[in-house]
Amino acid sequence: MAVEIKSKIVGYRVKQPQAESKAGLQTGLQAELPLSEEDPLTLRIPSRPEGTLEAVSEKISYVGAEGRKKVYVLVAFMPVEGVLNGKQVVIERPVEFFFPSGQLSSEHQWITATMRSLSLAARGGYVTQALADLRKVAWDKGLVRCGMNRWNKPMFHDSEVAAIAWSLQQILHRRGFVDADGIQVPVDELARVHAQRLMNGQPWQPPVEEKDEAPAATQSGSGAGAPVVGHCPECRGELIMMDGCPTCYAGCGWSKCG
Repeated sequence: MAVEIKSKIVGYRVKQPQAESKAGLQTGLQAELPLSEEDPLTLRIPSRPEGTLEAVSEKISYVGAEGRKKVYVLVAFMPVEGVLNGKQVVIERPVEFFFPSGQLSSEHQWITATMRSLSLAARGGYVTQALADLRKVAWDKGLVRCGMNRWNKPMFHDSEVAAIAWSLQQILHRRGFVDADGIQVPVDELARVHAQRLMNGQPWQPPVEEKDEAPAATQSGSGAGAPVVGHCPECRGELIMMDGCPTCYAGCGWSKCG
């Protein structure tokens, strides 16, 4: 039926079916809603993904009550996506800690078991806390010397477990995952570091820290630069002052304070 329009036409709109109108409204609402927050640091990874992962292999050398030992460990990393402040971000996370079986012996079985537990912690999103707890493990065989601190002085740890945990923290530090003290780096900084690595095509390196000038040693003969206060009655190695107590620098574990 034709209808005569006598007034002036000022605009028009095409009538749409009700279903199409509702679908368009829902699409518009979905486009306006921000992405739900998903922390890539705590996102659980069910299992090791198939295929090739980028990994770091390192030799860890330490001196304890039984003399100098060395072990080889491998840490694998993978990119993990998440949402931070409504924006998609990509960070790099450790997902696997591996101890090659070729060096397996009776005293190293605990290292293999610990690597498996650390792999589960890494995929669960709490590897930083797990390594911090391992650094607190102590034993009754004396201190273990492993690595150098930021002032180029030898590091002493309460056990072999603590020494290897510190070494693993340093691997994560060099990848930018934690700071020099093993504290977790924020997600936004991890995303920036990962983007920088992709742009430059080179592994991220921690910034060079300014070293405080250490006082000169009062006596010579110690490679650590610390004054020698005597010789160990057990192994005749050099004694240095550590926490106010003469301690064997050679690493046999003897200490005057027990």
